[in-house]
Amino acid sequence: MRVLLVEDDHMIGEAAQQSLKDASYAVDWVRDGAQALTAMATQSYGVVLLDLGLPKKDGLEVLRSIRSKGDPVPVLVITARDGLQDRIAGLDAGADDYVLKPFEMAELLARMRAVERRKGGQANPLLSNGAMALDPATREVRTDDGTFRLSAREFSLLQSLMVRPGAILSRAELEDRLYGWGEEVESNAVEFLIHALRKKLGNAAIKNVRGVGWMVSKGG
Repeated sequence: MRVLLVEDDHMIGEAAQQSLKDASYAVDWVRDGAQALTAMATQSYGVVLLDLGLPKKDGLEVLRSIRSKGDPVPVLVITARDGLQDRIAGLDAGADDYVLKPFEMAELLARMRAVERRKGGQANPLLSNGAMALDPATREVRTDDGTFRLSAREFSLLQSLMVRPGAILSRAELEDRLYGWGEEVESNAVEFLIHALRKKLGNAAIKNVRGVGWMVSKGG
């Protein structure tokens, strides 16, 4: 999944970017409100992590602009503004959750998973198509043959497919979810990861639709 990180503090941004990458997210990091809106206009994101005290355009302005366009992307506000009115203003402007600085990355990641589940209309923390169940918290996938631990990129690719079983994703769409800005897209990376996943989970786990892309079956 691709995440937009909007944070002007270099130390916090750098640490958050690395932690998100370690957790299998592709991350685009911008440092002011104007850049955030430009990024949103040109790229689709699964989650936005938005600081409020931003240069050029305040975080609340950015949030209101996102919602005024009807964009339902989950937005987690991350800020040092801990006043009650600040929290109310952020939630009323359309934030899905509010995380106060300083925060633990483990909590932020858990809150991200929670808003992703709400966006998908599900309470179960596992992504399942009947034949296999993927746990985003542990990067493990369970099948009738056992439980398998996935690498960061394997998890990211399978998660992209498991969010909507039956939907076909092209190579470009999968690469878009695997790589953030500045990351080199490796040749045949998608095919290599699918081969690795099939080796663990079986050839039927991921289906190829010739000339279109890949999918996981709906309903097992």
